[in-house]
Amino acid sequence: MQLSIKYTLSCLFFLVLLETNGQSINSKTLLENIEYLSGDELKGRKTGTEGNAVARSFILNEFKSIALDTQYPDFQQKFTFENRRENKTYENAVNIVGFVAGSESSKLIVITAHYDHVGVGRPNTEGDTIYNGADDNASGTAAVIELAKYFKKNRPQHSMIFAALDGEEMGLQGAKALVKDFPFPLEQIVLNINMDMISRNKNGELYASGTYYNPSLKTILEKATAGSTPKLLFGHDEPNTGGDNWTQSSDHGPFFTANVPHIYFGVEDHPDYHKPSDSFQNIDQEFYVNAVNLILKSILALDAELPKE
Repeated sequence: MQLSIKYTLSCLFFLVLLETNGQSINSKTLLENIEYLSGDELKGRKTGTEGNAVARSFILNEFKSIALDTQYPDFQQKFTFENRRENKTYENAVNIVGFVAGSESSKLIVITAHYDHVGVGRPNTEGDTIYNGADDNASGTAAVIELAKYFKKNRPQHSMIFAALDGEEMGLQGAKALVKDFPFPLEQIVLNINMDMISRNKNGELYASGTYYNPSLKTILEKATAGSTPKLLFGHDEPNTGGDNWTQSSDHGPFFTANVPHIYFGVEDHPDYHKPSDSFQNIDQEFYVNAVNLILKSILALDAELPKE
């Protein structure tokens, strides 16, 4: 698949430098996958729609090609939920869940991102009705795929679960289902790493939210990402701060409720949030590749430092 936005020579050179250090994701397939997942043919990936099923099939095939293990039939955790806003029961929601066994510990790091979005809605001024959800959250989904590839080739110390979750836009339903029907005791999870909106920020900033509750994680992340681009910031996690508190804003929320430590990687809202203009053309490709590599560095440091017993 050809990328619809061409790299400049300087950007290509930069990405080649990144990928020769042995600790980086594949930027080419990362960008191809976010472009595909946010394409018009998937019609915004709303839970229960054909476009959502196409996205699910794509992720499923990626997990199979990586040769991940899984604790669920054909990688699929199926679940049902009630959407009170629509007064509708969704009986065909599906999480895609893969597994890599750790080399030193059966303790788990769970890496999540939701692949659903809000579908087709009101047209914007250009007449576009498809809410493509490139940043929200094809960006996190494509990152989960690349991180799974990396850790399949480079075995982690902790065991890792990679989960592409459904139903986030309808109340974090996929994460709730995963926590409720988790294939191991929840006490085995040392950390949930959730990614939701990681492909653009005009100030070159990426947040790691959740360290308020576990300050030792901040120390590890600060050391691992010192001098990195984008700039890693902390916050959006203090109680009693209203909408500035992201603790229940995405799929890490049900893990937090179950007393599982979390780090949520994400950016602050931008003008295209939940609009048809959240398209591949409007992501920042260089920022996105850098952000996913920063998250990889963070995971490697956390994998080395977190308890294994």
